[in-house]
Amino acid sequence: MIRVLIVEDDPMIAEGLRDDLELEGYRVDVVADGAAAEKAAMAARHDLIVLDIMLPQKSGYDVCRAVRTAGIKTPIVILTARGQEEDRVRGLELGADDYVVKPFSPRELMARVKAVLRRSESSDDPRDDIWQDGDLRIDFGKFEATRCGETLALTATEFKLLKALYQDRGRVVAMEQLLRRVWGRDVFLTDRVVYTHVNNLRAKIESDPACPTLIVGVRGIGYRFAG
Repeated sequence: MIRVLIVEDDPMIAEGLRDDLELEGYRVDVVADGAAAEKAAMAARHDLIVLDIMLPQKSGYDVCRAVRTAGIKTPIVILTARGQEEDRVRGLELGADDYVVKPFSPRELMARVKAVLRRSESSDDPRDDIWQDGDLRIDFGKFEATRCGETLALTATEFKLLKALYQDRGRVVAMEQLLRRVWGRDVFLTDRVVYTHVNNLRAKIESDPACPTLIVGVRGIGYRFAG
């Protein structure tokens, strides 16, 4: 049975979410503050976390950062009243898988939950977990990147972007596809977000970022993983 952790300090919202998810057949746990959320998430017993941002003790952003830093891959759907683009980008860069803005319809949230769970299941093929080229090694399963044994500080979003390109290696992935696969279908961001993250990623994994050989740009279309 799929197990969901709800992190929400408003008891009415939390109870409504619990009812909706249990009607779908999910097992649901609820916590109301950031410290309890971090402890529950670190146990890695859940298949999905629905995470509010404005929480007592620790913010949802801090919880998300701590979970991803620890290498926990549990999908996270951020649920918050803060819907500005910079807030969405911050959550996604910290490793959230989707972002739902309050007020929301239960039907929309359930669709997002199911989509995130489907993406999580489809990314579990162990054959795609590790890639190595010379002294560069990427372990997508553990969210680890190393060169000559030294850890490279890739963010969760950079890992997701790299894997999206790697899974279609040899083929050009269009900008709109990258935005949809890495940041979600209903997150309205510009191509500039992809461009900035690709440049940051190149600076960390390319031998010569000025002349990239792993992530190759195709003008006006997108990028191709050539490794």
